[in-house]
Amino acid sequence: MTSTELRIEPSVATALAAGRAVVALESTILTHGMPYPDNLKMARDVEAIIRSEGAVPATIAVLDGEIRVGLPDADLERLSQVTDARKVSRADLAFAVAAGVTGGTTVAATMLVAHLAGIDVFATGGIGGVHAGAETSFDESADLAELGRTDVIVVSAGAKAILDLPKTFERLESLGVPVVGYGTDMLPAFWSRTSTVESPIRLDTPEAIAHFERTRRAIGGGVGGMLITNPVPESAEIPVDEMAVTIAAAQADAQAEGVHGKDVTPYLLQRILELTDGRSLATNIALVEHNAHLAARIAVALAS
Repeated sequence: MTSTELRIEPSVATALAAGRAVVALESTILTHGMPYPDNLKMARDVEAIIRSEGAVPATIAVLDGEIRVGLPDADLERLSQVTDARKVSRADLAFAVAAGVTGGTTVAATMLVAHLAGIDVFATGGIGGVHAGAETSFDESADLAELGRTDVIVVSAGAKAILDLPKTFERLESLGVPVVGYGTDMLPAFWSRTSTVESPIRLDTPEAIAHFERTRRAIGGGVGGMLITNPVPESAEIPVDEMAVTIAAAQADAQAEGVHGKDVTPYLLQRILELTDGRSLATNIALVEHNAHLAARIAVALAS
């Protein structure tokens, strides 16, 4: 696959050609992460936030077998209501194109497409990682390998807290991925502002992150991605101890029902939504919006 096989929305193409700031956005949060119409409102709000910070949003998805970089509002609305969308990662991106299907791109697939399109910064909610019990199941997200090889800055609220966070960050270290705590000495845990894992690098401004990225590229050596972990706003967080109990209950339910593979994360997110009476969704939206602000500022700093 080459960049010529992507359909890049005109406003995104114009911005890229002019060297302006562009921020990529994934689409599994639309197709698998939130219910309609919350997902559509969130997508529109996040794109508006990126524009307000002086950057151009580029939501990435596969529509009818076509890889799209930037979606007009009508396509955002359509994608938010698709009930049989495929969850598209790197491994099945080409299949989704060949089969003419519609799907939401995961962190891994979004990174790949963003890099092909020439987009340096990508805002998401949280990355995938090493699942609990991976020592026997070998269940590890493709997001980690993608971060190890694809030069895109990924702005997140850390790895999803349903994962084994210490193992996830150990794998990122092994893959040579710089993990940055934005304004924090302890890595966040998605719905919660902190975890038990220390941040290996702390940076406090978008300009410092942009300078770090330029330095990495100048040094070279097969530069992969960079993970920025941005704690959810304090007003929206669910305390880590409370979330631990909820996550354990959701994981027990998933095991009892035999959920496995790609179905695990969507199942757990939905079950946690039910167990928290909707609080997890509000926190999820708040952290995605928070990450969009930061990603746009980093993109602007890089472009300048």
